[in-house]
Order: sequence, then structure tokens, then C-alpha cells
Amino acid sequence: MTSEILKKSLEEIIEGDVVFDDAVRKIASRDASIFEIMPTCVVYPKHEKDISALVRFVSENKIENPELSLTVRSAGTCMSGGAINNSIIIDVTKYMYGTLSVEKIDDGGIARVLPGTYYRDFDIETKKLGLVMPTYSASRDICTVGGMVGNNAGGEKSLVYGKTENFVTSLRVVFDDGNVYEMKPLTLSELKGKVSGAGREGNIYSALFELISTNYEEIISAKPKVSKNSAGYYLWNVYDKSAGTFDLCALIVGSQGTLGIITEITFRLVQPKKYSRLIVLFLRDLDILPDLVNKILKTRPESMECYDDKTFLIVLRYIYSFAKLLGIKNFFRLIFSFGPETLMTLRYGFPHLIMLVEYTGDSEDALNAQALEATKTLEDFRKIGIHLTKSEFEARKYWTIRHQAFNLIRYHLKKKKSEPFIDDVIVTPDKLSVFYPALYKILDEHKDKMTFAVGGHSGDGNMHIYTLLDPKESTNMEIILSVSDKVYNLVAELGGSITAEHNDGIIRTPYLEKMFSPTILSYFSQTKEIFDPKHIFNPRKKVGGTKEDIKRYFIKE
Repeated sequence: MTSEILKKSLEEIIEGDVVFDDAVRKIASRDASIFEIMPTCVVYPKHEKDISALVRFVSENKIENPELSLTVRSAGTCMSGGAINNSIIIDVTKYMYGTLSVEKIDDGGIARVLPGTYYRDFDIETKKLGLVMPTYSASRDICTVGGMVGNNAGGEKSLVYGKTENFVTSLRVVFDDGNVYEMKPLTLSELKGKVSGAGREGNIYSALFELISTNYEEIISAKPKVSKNSAGYYLWNVYDKSAGTFDLCALIVGSQGTLGIITEITFRLVQPKKYSRLIVLFLRDLDILPDLVNKILKTRPESMECYDDKTFLIVLRYIYSFAKLLGIKNFFRLIFSFGPETLMTLRYGFPHLIMLVEYTGDSEDALNAQALEATKTLEDFRKIGIHLTKSEFEARKYWTIRHQAFNLIRYHLKKKKSEPFIDDVIVTPDKLSVFYPALYKILDEHKDKMTFAVGGHSGDGNMHIYTLLDPKESTNMEIILSVSDKVYNLVAELGGSITAEHNDGIIRTPYLEKMFSPTILSYFSQTKEIFDPKHIFNPRKKVGGTKEDIKRYFIKE
């Protein structure tokens, strides 16, 4: 199908904008990943009916035009290449945005929101009623709720609240027939009604229930044994035999738009705690990590984050730029605030890992007592520095290091660019003392060509590995493939997941075989066929992706 025919055909069926402009297509060719794919066009649908019309058009014309497909894009912050493709990009941020309703219920609430809504704007609306959707990621100021659902986002509050999947109560989804369906948990009697019903919805429910129920034990046993996972299709979460429920939301969340297109989301909301206190731990001996984390978890923190010595040294190296993040007028205040770090270093040596342990509560007195009791509990560990922050500014300093240090790297190291490819691994916390040394050994093999730092969510063992490479280096692809193989082998050996939050996309789909058996991978393929037999939704993600895709679409400067 020529561009002229495609443009005319699309403009006849939708009210939104159809754009073939090279500059717009260029923007849509990249997300936050290491890939670039030039799309045929970018479509800005005005509403749900436009999405339905686009799906029907592609479905009806797919056989004669096999290159046709639909990939939904919102903020373009996906680090796995999940928001780019070579056919039609659907950008939902122009028209399909806004919070439709927010309702307070008891000590929580419910909100309906469109997928192109930025989380920062959604957050403003929910906070008007003193509520929050708490599974926001570090990119909360620039990501959308649609992307959060598509990738099953998590963040620093996941220790208590889990991931986005825990807060989606219903979804409106367009399936491959172009019709809109509401997904929500069903009782088995309600499921029976769906299965016996005619039409596409009944066929999907029937086929998926047969797949899961027939292979139930094998599917349940394949669930990764970590607290967070965004790899594969979450077949193990759909059918809860003990509760007698069947929930397609549990499958659509985290599917990266490969099974259908989400047009509306209903979130459950919570009421955040009023006060917080932060304890900072300085560790030189990583062998104590399993026992330390276990001890901290018993004190009931809301967050447990960390960053390594490389990250901290970067902040010290670029201290003036870091001061700007806190307000340049606070420069000297910032310098003097490093007193605790200086004392800890003199006493215990330079730390290999710095941990942030945050406690929250509605009573300031009770919270202070909890934090003080936690510091006393941790004094049992020798050779670790323990510092209870004394002010909001001091706490903000540490959180800013955790959130912004890698941006300092990208800003100052002009010859190297951020190249995320092993950016989101997870093992159980008891394996961290084994994981860290083995990881550094792998990464140090390429330290002459690759800059890296590690930070993340130590409370659940989710580590983010920040990597930078010189775009002009000819061996980049060799490094990426070699390091990925070794790191993911390590993660698999330790029983972890190759992605806890950032999802599979182009960069990790070929490595799912390291986590799942050929049989489970075949169930993923069957799932794709059940929902999308013509492969019109975001192809080569979750199933069908290869290492050749990684090589083909890698940005070569």
C-alpha cells in the first residue's frame, strides 16, 4: 500500500490527525531505548471510536498488506523499544488525555483516566482529594498512565504497594475486531457467561481459559520467584482458583500493547501518609546484605533504595551541577551536609553501597519513635554507618542523588551516551551479596569502553544498571550482546527476572528463553494468537523478537 493510498484511507475513517511529515515521523522513531525505527506515519486519534476504526482498517487490510501494524505511543519514555515500530504509530497524548473522574471511597478512592494522560497531571487531580496512585516510577514527571499500565510500572513505593497491576480495577480495550470491551475481574459464573457468549469476546475468554486451565500447574510453577516481574505474559495471574476469579486485566497490564489497545483505565487510589523519616546506611561489606535487608524489612519501611559507590563519586565529581538540582543558593549548605558521609568514611572506609530506608506515618511522634527504634536495631551490624537524617533538605539530598545522579553522567560525559540494555534486573534480596560481585566482574571486562553505575530498589532486589557507550565505537553491538548474555545468565542462575519494571520490548524479548521453558514460551505464542492472530498489535514484542532485531534497529551514530 502506497503512502498516498494509506493517508487517504486513514483520513476517511477517523476524525483525528494523520501525519506523514518527516520531522514528526523522526520524533516517533525513537523512545528512551537504544533503537530507532522510522514509522510510515503517526496518527493522533481523537477518541475511542478512532482507535476502533484504525484497528478494523488494519485487520481488514493485513493479508494484502502484511507490513501494516499498530503501535501505541504516549510519552515515549519506554527504555525497551516498546513504543516504536515501522508501520502506524498511534500517539494518544494529543487528544486522548485527561482525568475523567476521581471519587473518594472510605480511606481510598477510584479514578477513571485516559491513557495519554501524564502521571504528573493525574497526580494533581487525585491529590485534590488527598489521594494518590502510588506505583509511580522514577520517570513520573514525564511518563503517562498508559505507558505505566503497558509496562506494569513500579518504583520506590513498590516495597509496600507493589506494581501498577495491583491498582488497575478495570480497563476498556479494543481487540482485533475493532470493538471495545470492558475488562474486570469475573467470578466463574460470570466467566461461564462470557465463554458461552457469541462473538470475539467469547472466543477470547474460551480459548484463554482452556489454555490456562489445561496447563494450570505448569503455568503457576513458571511464575518468577521474585516480588516484581515484567517479563513475558502474566498467565499465572489470570485465573485464581482459590478465589474463583478470572481477570483479563492481569494479562493486559504489562503486555506492551501486543494484545489490544487500552482506551480507558480505572485505578484504585490510596491515601498517602503525612510524614516521613529517612535513615541512610553506608555499607562497605556487601556480604551482610541478605541479613541486613531481612532485618530492615522487619522494621516495616515504606521504601528501601540504594546506589553504589560509582554513583556517589559522580555526585562528588560534579558537585556544582548537583547543587543546582537542590537550588544553587544551597551550595554551601550542601557542602557542609556531607559531614555524616565524611565521618562514616573515616570510620569504616569508603562505602561500596549506600542504602536509603524511608519510614512513613500519620503520627509524627510515632514515626520518630519507629525510626529511632530501627536505628537501634541496625546497630547490631558491625562496620556499617547509620545516619538518621535531621531535616527535609538532608533527606532531599539523598533522594536527589538516587533519582538524578545518572542524569549528571549523561550531561557531563559528552562523548558517551546512555545505552540502556541491562537496565532492570531483579533477584531475591538474599542473593544480592552473590549478584553484586558477579555483576561487577562482568561489567569490568568492558570498563575501558563502557561507563556504568548501579542503583535501585534494594528492598526487593531490583537493580537498575546504568550504562553509557561511545556512539562512535564500532564494538558497541558486540558489547551489548555479550554483556546481556552474561548478565541474564547470572540472573537466571539466581532465579531472578531479566526485567522487574521496564518490560521486554525489542531489547529483552529474545532473552525470555533464559527465564522460561520452551513450553511456557509456546504458551506465550498461543496467547498472542488467541488475541491477535494477524499480529496487528505491536509486533516483535513479547513474542517473535530476535537478536537480529536488536542489531537491525540499534542506533548507529
